[in-house]
Amino acid sequence: MGRLTIVGIGYKPLEPKAKRAIATAGVILGSRRLCEVFAGYPQYAKARERVLRIDSVDETMRHIRKAFEEGTREIVLLGSGDPFFFGIGRRAVQEFGRETVEIIPDLSSLQVAFSRAKEPWDDALVISLHAGPNPDKRRRLKYDLADVPGLLETHDTLGILTDKEHGPSVIAAFLAASAPRSGELLLYVGERMGYRDEKMTSGTVEEIAAMPFVDPNVLIIRRDVGPSRAALKSGLPRFGLREEEIDHSRGLITKDEVRAVSIHALRLPESGVLWDVGSGSGSLSLEAARLSPGLRVFSIEKDEEQLRLLEQNRSAFAIPNITVVAGTAPEALRALPSPDRVFLGGSGGMTESIIGLFSRRMKRGIAVVNAATLETLTEASTALEKAGFQVKVSEVSIARSRPLAGKRLMAALNPIFIITGEKSP
Repeated sequence: MGRLTIVGIGYKPLEPKAKRAIATAGVILGSRRLCEVFAGYPQYAKARERVLRIDSVDETMRHIRKAFEEGTREIVLLGSGDPFFFGIGRRAVQEFGRETVEIIPDLSSLQVAFSRAKEPWDDALVISLHAGPNPDKRRRLKYDLADVPGLLETHDTLGILTDKEHGPSVIAAFLAASAPRSGELLLYVGERMGYRDEKMTSGTVEEIAAMPFVDPNVLIIRRDVGPSRAALKSGLPRFGLREEEIDHSRGLITKDEVRAVSIHALRLPESGVLWDVGSGSGSLSLEAARLSPGLRVFSIEKDEEQLRLLEQNRSAFAIPNITVVAGTAPEALRALPSPDRVFLGGSGGMTESIIGLFSRRMKRGIAVVNAATLETLTEASTALEKAGFQVKVSEVSIARSRPLAGKRLMAALNPIFIITGEKSP
């Protein structure tokens, strides 16, 4: 096999190595947009007869493989900016191997946009909402639009690669409707970065939501961190909220130690859907949502007092990725998106029905049930096994110290069974 050189273009003159690769390549491949960009480079005049436009990534890979098989030794593939920054570089290395592929990067579009906006990006989280132009073949991305408000709760700056489905106006309108304290956000839109008509626009979420923008573009979101938010971020741990920090009533809360073991058993993903069924005041939901800001947490509760406390806690901790669902399981679960994780802390005597419902919706994932009685232990374990879960059971016995006559003694709490079911396709 020959050599595939991916040359990033768009923002600065080509370095000598890139010039040599273009001069010796048997064919130079690029999308329509990148071929238009390349036409502005001095090297284009001598290379134009070898330039082939292919817009499909799959077709591009097939063409490269066929060209190598037919004896072409040097191929250049044009990439946008840095080909390893959500670009073609990863796919090319997967297809042809590290020994065959060489990457010569340019600047990334977001890197240029941060510079134009005069904003630092060393503390930014950079994500892609660019899933591809074909609606039927859109890529599965690590994050989607629904994750953005939650990400802004843990990162004060986001850089987003956009596409026509998720452009700056759409994202801004979504933030205006769903992000807590959206008035603190300043947005920058970089249109056609690297072109002669590139343009930077800044504004509030409401202002950006009302504007049209030209493709391609990128979006920067920056939150103004005031003293109160800075205190909130520095004053509370990501994990380890104490019972006394969470509003609850009558001692109805998952004890700290049990909550820690339950969350460990859930093995929370960075994104996806968690159902917290019988969530009470929401202690597990709070910890899970703070640990995984990209996770969509649905807290299901039927008791009015607990619902009030749940909403109160969600607002107090400013957690946007918790959705409170008022209702009785399993009926209240039917309209929810399919879960990747389920925590069942209270079932109201409907353990088997609840497990039956979510097991039909889960192709793979983890369910954790907390049981205080032997009857619930038996019912939950049996139902999970019948539904195709691999089941493990742990017993958590906790004793806490308390003072007595100037000394300390250990007082035992009721033991809790933690039933973990794991399902694979």
